[in-house]
Amino acid sequence: MAHTLIQDICLELGNALTKKKFRIALAESCTGGLVCQHLTNIPGSSFWFDRGFVTYSNESKMELLKVSQTSLTKFGAVSKEIASEMALGALNASHADIALSITGIAGPSGGSIEKPIGTVFFAVAYQNKVIFSTSKIFPGSRENIRESSCLFALNQVLALTLNPQV
Repeated sequence: MAHTLIQDICLELGNALTKKKFRIALAESCTGGLVCQHLTNIPGSSFWFDRGFVTYSNESKMELLKVSQTSLTKFGAVSKEIASEMALGALNASHADIALSITGIAGPSGGSIEKPIGTVFFAVAYQNKVIFSTSKIFPGSRENIRESSCLFALNQVLALTLNPQV
């Protein structure tokens, strides 16, 4: 059922992006390209999907998205600051009009008291500024956390794309 819901959201997002003549870019860490996969499952997505960056390592975040080493050291890869830098980096390293980023801890290990397993940060950049940034804690298995992150992220970027001010 979740896949049908995600597919419906992707179709709606594709239509909204097409209407605005927008293209989207993604910067994914914990979801490992899952959002890109869902988006590119939609026929015709080449009209509105520009590219995706799967930046799992800190080095890839720095090299491909120009995430700051200082920010990574100070805040950690799973943080609001890094999600924001990833979204801006994806926007600037692409031909997209809007960019979404996701970074988190999908588990089953890697969590802490401050950032338990299931902690995921999201950001959306548009016109060279972050217009949305939040975090969620999702329950369940690694697969559930990744799927929940995709669903949440797609819903957020869809709502922003449907906003007449974007």
